[in-house]
Amino acid sequence: MVGHVVAGGEGETVIDRVDVNGSEASRADLMVLARATYAHFTSMQARDGAVRGLDLHLARLHASTRELFGTALDTERVRGWIRHSLRAAPDAVSVRVTVFSRRVDAVLRGQDVEPDVAVTTSAPIEAGTAPVRLRVVEYERDLPHVKHAGTFGLVLAGRRAVLAGYDDTLFTDRHGRISEASIANIGFFDGGRVIWPEAAALPGITMQLLERGLAVAGIPSERREIRLDDLGRWVADSPGLGAFLSNSIGPVVPIAGIDGQALTVDPEVGALLLECYRSNPWQRV
Repeated sequence: MVGHVVAGGEGETVIDRVDVNGSEASRADLMVLARATYAHFTSMQARDGAVRGLDLHLARLHASTRELFGTALDTERVRGWIRHSLRAAPDAVSVRVTVFSRRVDAVLRGQDVEPDVAVTTSAPIEAGTAPVRLRVVEYERDLPHVKHAGTFGLVLAGRRAVLAGYDDTLFTDRHGRISEASIANIGFFDGGRVIWPEAAALPGITMQLLERGLAVAGIPSERREIRLDDLGRWVADSPGLGAFLSNSIGPVVPIAGIDGQALTVDPEVGALLLECYRSNPWQRV
């Protein structure tokens, strides 16, 4: 039972399973994984052994492994490891796949290494739907296109936003361009199209699934420079402008305000975008 982590609260007990390279994690595995700061990962919601956007998750893992470790990742093997973990999990579960290396010394020497893969399963997370208010801070992540383990700055910014009375934080870069939220992409709907910021940000899997669904529905989407200073004028020109956050936990979460700027929350728009997301089929692991 070494690869099981028990956490409880409010009368509930959640058992997380951790497998490394297809086998239940040993104590040594868990110690290495706990200290792994040079790593990347992807998170997904699995239902009945299937995941929306599984192909995108595997492609993300492959590309990031090539960039961080200099080697190819056998995604079919990883898929088999995820399938193995799901067999021991409930029908509804959260899955995190982390690519790291036990050979930290080789990584530090700049060698190309074949990494290790941890699959963690835990309690499912239901999608959030309540409108949120965001606090803006200037922040740029290291290697923003990679979903890596360096999340300290994200958590700190999110915590400070909550302490200031907001629900989350929204990042702008050094040029004042809106990029992303702490763990989500941000999109804007102007009544006819969805606009994503073009500033450097993580291209989220849920964002990519939304783009697929939008294309099928015939709704245009584009990337555009969005500066914080321009947001007020943009809202004035498009009174019905809405904004939303998007990630694997909440595909479409409406934004009620950014700093002092109120935004339109239209349930019909939210329902339309959510339908576009849900048009993506579940893919069997």
